[in-house]
Amino acid sequence: MSDEGYEARTVRPYAVTGGRVRARSDLPLEALIEAQPATRPTGGLPPEKRSILQYASEDYISVAELSALLHLPIGVTRIIVSDLADGDYIRIISGSDNGASSNGGEPGLSLSVLESVLNGISAL
Repeated sequence: MSDEGYEARTVRPYAVTGGRVRARSDLPLEALIEAQPATRPTGGLPPEKRSILQYASEDYISVAELSALLHLPIGVTRIIVSDLADGDYIRIISGSDNGASSNGGEPGLSLSVLESVLNGISAL
């Protein structure tokens, strides 16, 4: 493998995350992401963030699935997802919410949704 290929793989995640190595909160791999209704233009967002919004607008998608689809390390994906949540572009639903979502008192995950996520992760 050439040194240029190695540099591209190590520099890109650093550039995508702005040099950060940790998300503001440690998102579980099975946390589900849902796009918020479009309230702002997304044209100025980097391609990774636009891709996450596209996947999340179609259906619930887990952090692990996003990592695999984007071919990014899980840590990088967590940071990008945290940034999108902070910008109110997405909603994060975590199984640790004890039946409540991350944006208030709406119902949380059902068993069938969790089973679907696990099946999707297993298929990867």
